[in-house]
Amino acid sequence: MADETVLAAARAWIAADPDAETRDELTAILDRAADGDADASADLHDRFDARLEFGTAGLRGVLGAGPNRMNRLVVAQTSAGLARFLLGREDEPHVVIGYDGRKNSSVFAIDAAKVLAGAGARVTLLPRLLPTPVLAFAVRHLAASAGIMITASHNPARDNGYKLYLGGDSAGSQIVPPADARVFEAITAVVDEDAEIPRSADYATADESLIEAYIAETAAAFALPDIDLPWVYTPMHGVGWETFSRVLTAADAPVPALVTEQVEPDPEFPTVAFPNPEEEGALDLALATARETGAELIIANDPDADRLAVAVRRAPGEWEQLRGNEIGLMLAWSAAERAAREGRTGTLASSIVSTPGLGVIARAYGLGYTETLTGFKWISRVPGLIFGFEEALGYLVDPEKVRDKDGISAALAALQIVLEQRVRGVGFDRYRASFVERFGWFGSDQISIRVTDLSEIGAVMERLRAETPASIGGISVVRVDDLRTGSAELPPSDVLRLQLGDGARVIVRPSGTEPKLKVYLDVAVTDGPAEGRATRGAALLTRLTDGMRALL
Repeated sequence: MADETVLAAARAWIAADPDAETRDELTAILDRAADGDADASADLHDRFDARLEFGTAGLRGVLGAGPNRMNRLVVAQTSAGLARFLLGREDEPHVVIGYDGRKNSSVFAIDAAKVLAGAGARVTLLPRLLPTPVLAFAVRHLAASAGIMITASHNPARDNGYKLYLGGDSAGSQIVPPADARVFEAITAVVDEDAEIPRSADYATADESLIEAYIAETAAAFALPDIDLPWVYTPMHGVGWETFSRVLTAADAPVPALVTEQVEPDPEFPTVAFPNPEEEGALDLALATARETGAELIIANDPDADRLAVAVRRAPGEWEQLRGNEIGLMLAWSAAERAAREGRTGTLASSIVSTPGLGVIARAYGLGYTETLTGFKWISRVPGLIFGFEEALGYLVDPEKVRDKDGISAALAALQIVLEQRVRGVGFDRYRASFVERFGWFGSDQISIRVTDLSEIGAVMERLRAETPASIGGISVVRVDDLRTGSAELPPSDVLRLQLGDGARVIVRPSGTEPKLKVYLDVAVTDGPAEGRATRGAALLTRLTDGMRALL
């Protein structure tokens, strides 16, 4: 049952909460808990026994009342703590704030602007709901001290988040340790002081020239062939289309057919179970539109347009959605070719859970290759970066413009590749075969286990550490890397990496943004006749996936 401490905390929260909706929500729960309702008591403890912390992408959580939810009071306290952190580093920090089309995104953005301005920071608010990459661009373009993006990216409709970027030495990348811990300490101090948080409406709104600069730089980074292509685009009820449409115009790109049901921002995401283009069924309406219009290509962004999904028509009526790793290798090959033509050197980078095929491309072109922990806050910081990606549909194709994944720039890069192959008269199957001939076959699969009790994830991780299998699917385990203690290349992280024979690999880790255990399976076949590599690799991947499912 709820004890008096949590009941008192809930009452204090109601007194301080500026939002009538969450006040009423919490009041109803508090009344039920006071009457002995066990479910209401458990709900109170879930909301008040912990506080949202900075994870893979800053704050992210379910909308609702309490410190362990996303709400106006948490945003205000977080912004006050951030202001304290920034003012400890410089006299007049400049913070730029963006927001997407999710529920309360604009409200949270204005609250953050008022609190930061009230603390003495200079604040620039983006003029309307815009993609995350535009905010990431603005941090660098305006030489800001920090950037805040109010978004929960591809999470369910009930979620929102507070994504934090830093300027200065971080050059516009997302926040990483130890800065995240210091910001959290400052937030905790604000909460403990329990004083009124000053607010001010003395903040600026960015003018259209900022968005125009992003559009111009994105379009100028690619040279699209002058050839037509029937294709389909969907922003998946998000904010991508307005900006992407202007990029396409500036780049003289062919005009796509739109998934009309998903073009306008809608925080309820009514046509998809999850607004994540990786999820099964998320592209169903795009596929239907493609069949109706005779399209050959589908490009999709997630709701804040920092991720890219691609599907290609293999034959009339036959479509294939490409895995994130294959899109990443396509974009990497193109980036390496461009660097070679321009005489540039640098590094290709990916997260440790992404395909090892990136290293093969890097070696083929004499480029550096770096693996990082999961998240673009790490990838974007790789020195000399030319291109970076992670398998979860995140791609950084223009690191000098944006230090985060950018689904709009990546979409234009993918469109360029397809148009170039069309000019050469090369279909996708031939393009894919050319890649396998040159670099090898790289296949990947993923197992995700969604839980309601987060302790289940820890229990599975501990079991795998204590009882590491000698083989998986009949493939021998030759080395186990437990990254919990870190390594010479990587800081500590709750990750198990199993290297197997026959070019196979398994990586297991908890998700940083969702209540999931994630298992990444990879197979590489780089030897033997090129025409047999795909068959051999697919068979190995099936054995590996079946074996891991049985183990779990």
